[in-house]
Amino acid sequence: MSDKQTQVYPLLPLRRGILYPGSVSTLPVGRKRSLALVEAARAGDTIVIASQHDPSTERPALADIQPVAVLAKIHRIGRNKAGNARLVVETLERVKIDALETSDPYLQARVHATPDENAQSTEAKILAESLREHIRELAGEAGGGLVEAVSKDMRPSEFADAVASNLPLTREAGFEVLVTVDVPERLRLVARYVNEARETQEMRQKIDEEVRKRLGKQQRDHILRERMKAIQSELGDGNGEDEDEVAKLRAKFEGIELPEEAAKVVERELKRLTKLNPAHPEFNVARTYLETLSELPWDTRAEAVDDLDAVAKQLDDDHYGLDEVKERILEHMAVLKLSKGSKGTILCLAGPPGVGKTSLGRSIAEATNRPFVRIALGGVRDEAEIRGHRRTYIGALPGRIINAVRKSGVKNPVMLLDEVDKLSQGFSGSPEAALLELLDPEQNDTFTDHYLELPFDMSEVMFVVTANDLSRMSAPLRDRLEIVQLSGYTPEEKLEIARDHLLPRQLDENALEPGTMLLEDEALRQVITDYTREAGVRQLGREIGRLARAVALKVARRSPEAEADAEAIHIEAEELEDYLGKRRFFNEVAERTAVPGVATGLAWTPVGGDILFIETSQMPGKGALQITGQLGDVMKESARAALTYVRSNAESLEVDPNFLDGRDVHIHVPAGAVPKDGPSAGVTIFTALTSLLTGRRVRSDTAMTGECTLRGRVLPVGGIKAKVLAAHRAGITRVILPHRNARDVDDVPEEVRSTMEFVFAEDMQTVLEAALETSTEAELGADQSLTSLGIVDHGAGGSVPLS
Repeated sequence: MSDKQTQVYPLLPLRRGILYPGSVSTLPVGRKRSLALVEAARAGDTIVIASQHDPSTERPALADIQPVAVLAKIHRIGRNKAGNARLVVETLERVKIDALETSDPYLQARVHATPDENAQSTEAKILAESLREHIRELAGEAGGGLVEAVSKDMRPSEFADAVASNLPLTREAGFEVLVTVDVPERLRLVARYVNEARETQEMRQKIDEEVRKRLGKQQRDHILRERMKAIQSELGDGNGEDEDEVAKLRAKFEGIELPEEAAKVVERELKRLTKLNPAHPEFNVARTYLETLSELPWDTRAEAVDDLDAVAKQLDDDHYGLDEVKERILEHMAVLKLSKGSKGTILCLAGPPGVGKTSLGRSIAEATNRPFVRIALGGVRDEAEIRGHRRTYIGALPGRIINAVRKSGVKNPVMLLDEVDKLSQGFSGSPEAALLELLDPEQNDTFTDHYLELPFDMSEVMFVVTANDLSRMSAPLRDRLEIVQLSGYTPEEKLEIARDHLLPRQLDENALEPGTMLLEDEALRQVITDYTREAGVRQLGREIGRLARAVALKVARRSPEAEADAEAIHIEAEELEDYLGKRRFFNEVAERTAVPGVATGLAWTPVGGDILFIETSQMPGKGALQITGQLGDVMKESARAALTYVRSNAESLEVDPNFLDGRDVHIHVPAGAVPKDGPSAGVTIFTALTSLLTGRRVRSDTAMTGECTLRGRVLPVGGIKAKVLAAHRAGITRVILPHRNARDVDDVPEEVRSTMEFVFAEDMQTVLEAALETSTEAELGADQSLTSLGIVDHGAGGSVPLS
């Protein structure tokens, strides 16, 4: 192509890279206009290839393209399944773009040739030979592409282009070589870039050598980080970041009054940190350890308020009833006040769910102006969760206790250990045993976490422990706690709680203004008795929430005009079924005890007191005793003892001594899916069996509890308050208790005691006289089979202790 002649060729713009004449290259093609060019082209066609100024330009115009380009011949065209193409081209000569002729369907440019100047001059030949010798000296350092360029016999202009194409040039430098048509000048330019590449390579080798000396063989995986440090050092802008980090840690500890042992450990670790290489894994471990120590409240305390009247007011505002529990908490606070924060007992709030154990701990914290931290222990089975992991393990962390203190920011927070009875035991040790030191006032001033390996004073922390079932706790742990029982609420107490606490909270949670929903007291009472059967108020809160959501739906459907004049929505007792559905609980005692052989017993469960029915029946057989209802060993023994007592006292009980001849006796406790066990069902089984064999029904208004010996002595049992409250909830007005449990009746609220009659029995004769009706109903045979009527669902798995 003549330098005077212009010609139009298809133009292929390159996003990146620069092509020089005399090379063969493979180019990927993916843009729409470029693909159109490929579709129209054939092998052997000539095109122009130019570089873009900005790679991000999708549809370049003339101003977006470098003015000097190369003319290229297409050798091969390939396509892939994605629709993209690849061109194999051979670049021929430099051309200058004069104008763009067309842009659709692809670019076409008018170009003219820009021939080399002084290409065969003596100066060009000398410069080319000098550059060739220089590259031979650098061949081992520069790389294979340059060695290949030196080995070929090329003209000076071709040699300059070949060397430039193998150098790591920037876009600006590469284009500078492309536009230089004077061959000697181009050779000088390429020689300068070769020298710069050599200096860069030497600097890289120097840096790598310094890195190798500093790291050694074991630290080669951190080569890049050390290379960066060496580069910064060579440039003179190293900032001493690691030294600053150690200085910052030291400054943190200067403002903390550490115990002597902790101060020695901190000083030792700080000195060790300054000697460690930052790339070493131990550096991060040591730094994290020191940061944890610096964040612990070694000498920081909250300004606790010890005003007992303020504490009492806070407890009364947050909780209705629970007078004995509040009194015990105030006594505990009084001891702490008088002893100026000395060691005291650890309170354990034990009771069924929903009675306010967790919220009592929060109220104590608010009243005393201490931070409140709660640790949920349910399901924890690893000792390290309590005491932390040893620092020999990767990813070691402090235990939950130390973490909670660190988050509170003070040495004397109120720490609630929730659900301590639900700790598990796995192969990693016993977390319950790990709590023994923490919950011992004589030892917890030197509590040692495995991660810290330092004693930390926990004696100023006010611990409050909660549990549902004390029988699941080990004896050593119970020995360290002062148990405060929360047995549950009476219906009147639930009414007050619902009116003053639950209803306002549910209105707020469901975006209802105060006064939008008016719930009559009679309706609240019916919700309590007919829709809930619990010791606490958790389910009651859910039912009130259902009512609030139903009202929210009505309010949301009102038009804006009607909303302005709308009145509050009243909910009366007669309307409850429209909102909550059919009643769930009934007084079924009278129905179940309508026939002889059925007695109502009282049971204690982890979720509060409850009632259960003991059913007995007789049938033709061989004198066997059948026991069903998934009973434990203790209850089975009580059943066998009851049968022995009746047989040995048949004459005084007016029972046929030969009642087992040709007959079997079946004792059943309904709800066979719920495991049951415990010693407090003996009296009830005795009574039910006697009722069956004498044909005298058990009074429907009477329930009983207690254990019985073979001689008929009635033994005391526990959980009297919870059992009496359960009887009251079920509508029972008479309760038979062991004589030695008479003193426990004082724990029952006065409003419940005043509505009930208590019979205290020392022997079974007293129990039977109080429990059995005086007349019999002849039409009911002693061998009548009874239908299994079920038992109230306790809502808890596992064996239900009836102690």
